[in-house]
Amino acid sequence: MEEKPLVLPQDEYNRKLVKNAHPSAWRNPDPASRYNLVVIGAGTAGLVTAAGAAGLGAKVALIERHLMGGDCLNVGCVPSKGIIRAGRAVYDARKAEEFGVSCGANVSVDFGKAMERMRRIRAGISDHDSAERFSKELGIDVFLGQGQFVGPKSIEVKGKRLLFKKAAICTGTRATVPPVPGLEETGYLTNETVFWLTELPRRLAVIGGGPIGCELSQTFARMGSQVTILERGGHVLPKEDADAAEIVHRSLTRDGIALRLQAKILRVENKVTEKIVIFEDDGRTAELAVDEILVGVGRAPNVEGLDLEKAGVAYDNREGVKVNDRLQTSNPHVFAAGDICFPYKFTHTADALARIVIANALFMAKQRASALIVPWCTYTDPEVAHVGMYEKEAKEKGIEVLTMTVPLADVDRALLDGEAEGFARVHLKKGSDKLLGGTIVARHAGEMINELSLAIAAGIGLLSIGKTIHPYPTQAEALKKLADAYNRTRLTPLVKKILTVWLKWQRL
Repeated sequence: MEEKPLVLPQDEYNRKLVKNAHPSAWRNPDPASRYNLVVIGAGTAGLVTAAGAAGLGAKVALIERHLMGGDCLNVGCVPSKGIIRAGRAVYDARKAEEFGVSCGANVSVDFGKAMERMRRIRAGISDHDSAERFSKELGIDVFLGQGQFVGPKSIEVKGKRLLFKKAAICTGTRATVPPVPGLEETGYLTNETVFWLTELPRRLAVIGGGPIGCELSQTFARMGSQVTILERGGHVLPKEDADAAEIVHRSLTRDGIALRLQAKILRVENKVTEKIVIFEDDGRTAELAVDEILVGVGRAPNVEGLDLEKAGVAYDNREGVKVNDRLQTSNPHVFAAGDICFPYKFTHTADALARIVIANALFMAKQRASALIVPWCTYTDPEVAHVGMYEKEAKEKGIEVLTMTVPLADVDRALLDGEAEGFARVHLKKGSDKLLGGTIVARHAGEMINELSLAIAAGIGLLSIGKTIHPYPTQAEALKKLADAYNRTRLTPLVKKILTVWLKWQRL
């Protein structure tokens, strides 16, 4: 069943977004006799697959049932980072006095204006992902509507049959909601609806202390909401190193967020003017009255309505479409890319997987998804970025590890910026400078992690980073300091004695 796109509020910016992403007057073209590639889903994976294939001369069809641009443009990276930046502006204004800048006793926050700015920028970005651009500029046949397989090498959309040599499933995932009694009846927000808000909730409960929960909690708290995070685990960001998560925990607390860890939500009740979350806290039942509830846990693959069985494509309702290392499904003519088939659900991995699909589906290459080096970043303040293995993972694989950490408090630029809480850490294969993984906790960790990602992908050791001149002063100098620290571990007593004798001889 085709989804009718609804994006609120229906202001000039969202009207432009919808006009680009799902124009109401769009007429699907007459299908070609056969396509080199049919792509289902116009999120990041689908857009990159379609544009890349068309750019190489392939005849391509692109099918989207909802909004071009997918989660990233409409309900993910773009809108979230837009309001995160507003939250940082509020925080910086409140801290300005530390730098000798007076902003007055109270910083005024216009939530509606911050959200309007986000919508304006998102609408501008949507030009790049528009149905019009992909059709007219890139020469792709764009079909708006629900695509359904009708055979191993054919798909139908709105009564039109598309025959293909190869197809790519790029339908992504959607937010899921825990089965909490009363939650559906009471109402809640997800990342798909939270950006519809035009007024700041006075009190906000956030279910889940993962990346989405932490990022949006901090932003809403800085804007002025009274925020409570309800997390089942023992700390926020449970996949990250405990000390990295602890830094974020402290930052959230400083921003006025109440953290309820190891909290089990029992039920939700609607009290007309407020919503009541009843949860178990340290063995006792507690109640939390709020104006809105934001659910930030879980994703489900969009496999419904595709009739994958008719194409012989194996899938799982929880894990998504099943693929091999070349991203090929159980139907050798059908591939998949992005969140629908990959455990790392990020825009940048969707982009990377799309490029693998183009090579393997159209040119019979044998590129492997397992060869990807995948960095990621949680955009709290400070950010937490990671690439490669964690120390625990390496040890579980029987690899001996040397872990080295440089606190940001040892980095001059971090001190000058007033951003000294955090660290840079690398995991090396013991006895060498080979990088296995790394974590950076810093305000701009997402920018800094790229140096480690490049080094791991290119097989460049930590010593090469140390030999690279880094501008002074920068926070990225922390990585050079790691290399210098490793170099010092190589100066054993024996080596030092030999060098001392050599230098003494040189004076004779």
